Amino acid sequence: MAMDLGSLIGVILTIGSLLGGILMAIDMQMELLQLYVDGASVVIVFVGSFGSALWSTPMNRVIIGLKAITKTFKPPNLDPQQAIKNIIDLANLARRESLLALEEPVKNMGDSFLSKGIMLVVDGLDQELVRNVLQTEIEYIEARHKDVRGFWDYWGGCAPSWGMFGTLIGLINMLANLDDPSSLGGNMATCIITTFYGSIVSTAVTGPVSNKLKIFSNDEMLVKEVLIEGILSIQAGDNPRVIEEKLKSFLSPVLRNEKADPAAAAAE
Repeated sequence: MAMDLGSLIGVILTIGSLLGGILMAIDMQMELLQLYVDGASVVIVFVGSFGSALWSTPMNRVIIGLKAITKTFKPPNLDPQQAIKNIIDLANLARRESLLALEEPVKNMGDSFLSKGIMLVVDGLDQELVRNVLQTEIEYIEARHKDVRGFWDYWGGCAPSWGMFGTLIGLINMLANLDDPSSLGGNMATCIITTFYGSIVSTAVTGPVSNKLKIFSNDEMLVKEVLIEGILSIQAGDNPRVIEEKLKSFLSPVLRNEKADPAAAAAE
């Protein structure tokens, strides 16, 4: 499983731009960095918003959601071209021999979804029933993916509100202590920094994680749709060349022509 370079670069640029922007704003005076660190704001925004996310989400899904952040750096290996190749290999084998001959080869391809579909075909199920079974599995996989993203979406959605809570707390304290000038600076800092922290959680942490998980989920759904059409085409006894052209229609022009003609793919 290869590292997703975009996620790594994105994290570096996000942290670098925030830290670099702050240092430039304070004229590279490192001792002034403490102005951007406020314990009360950290508790209000980070702990408070995470607590709300915990309250809104069952604990087992919270754990799955937190673990899913690793997928943004090491995404699942989803290769629609390999999926098409597997289908064509199976189609050729079924054409030379029979559907029963697919049982052993499909097990060696390491794709449980493809294996399940082929086994349904080998067992002689009706084509519409095979489609319904596989489509139902896709729907439930997608629902589970949405549950995982839901944790990140809720956390990111409530973080700015918690930033506003901190701003209101700071204003209340500031107005209650107008006769104490020494307390104004600290309360004003809480007012502003909590809003700053809320934006960081929403825009620089939870938003990117949720969006990257959504992209990978869509990619997985595409591969599975390709497999469904391929499995049903094998069951129908379609010509492997026809199957290949049909399945390639699921891909973008770049992916479709990547191996056949790199120059043409680049041009498109």
